[in-house]
Amino acid sequence: MGIKRRLITLCVAATMALAGTVHADDSGLIVEAGTSHKFSKTVSADIDAEFRTRNHFRTVDRVGIGADVSYKPWKFIKFSAGYTLLIDNNEEKITRNTDGSYNNWRPSYYGTRHRFNVSVTGEWRPIKRLKLSLRERWQYTHRALRDDVRRYDFDNEWWETTSVRQQDKHVLRSRLQISYDFPNWKLDPVASVEFHNAMALEKTRFTIGTSYEIKKTHEFGIYYRYDLLSDNDKDDYDANIHCIGVTYSYKF
Repeated sequence: MGIKRRLITLCVAATMALAGTVHADDSGLIVEAGTSHKFSKTVSADIDAEFRTRNHFRTVDRVGIGADVSYKPWKFIKFSAGYTLLIDNNEEKITRNTDGSYNNWRPSYYGTRHRFNVSVTGEWRPIKRLKLSLRERWQYTHRALRDDVRRYDFDNEWWETTSVRQQDKHVLRSRLQISYDFPNWKLDPVASVEFHNAMALEKTRFTIGTSYEIKKTHEFGIYYRYDLLSDNDKDDYDANIHCIGVTYSYKF
């Protein structure tokens, strides 16, 4: 085995050791910032940016920026449509030969996805301060073809260029949310559960958090989120993930 191959093998082994087992839960941070404007009683628009980490907060996972428009003709129902540009830091991929030796190593690389969504949200207040909402969202994501991704071939001891195929994915996201407005308390709780379906259940997302508003212009929030994956979804993560999220929104 040449010195170059030894060094690459050591790097791969060290990375695998740091990452731990594939099925262990991961953790990360989500930072969101945005602005919104209400054009009328029924029409509003939002622009948002997002930054995510994974690998127990140590690795950038993705950044994104998006915009959406909402139309609320009645108090109990809202329609919206939006677009998000995602820049992903795709995880490295390692394959082995039948004898257990390394076959190929594809380091992590950045890629682009385009995401569109259309939503309808219904709200219901069974009592004055309690609000229940159900959101149904159709989401379409397009991942562009990449034909310049580098990987290392251990058998031949050289770097080669490979392709990552384009992908189009449709997902139905169903979210049930509950919130309560405590009197004389500005940190009101919000909790939700959301199911991601693409022909089969891929992910269940649990979220609980709160927000604080200053002069109806600045809103700060914090939440905890747990993404529980089924065996049908390996596109975003290879493990369930615990996330801490912080948000800021400027309304004008």
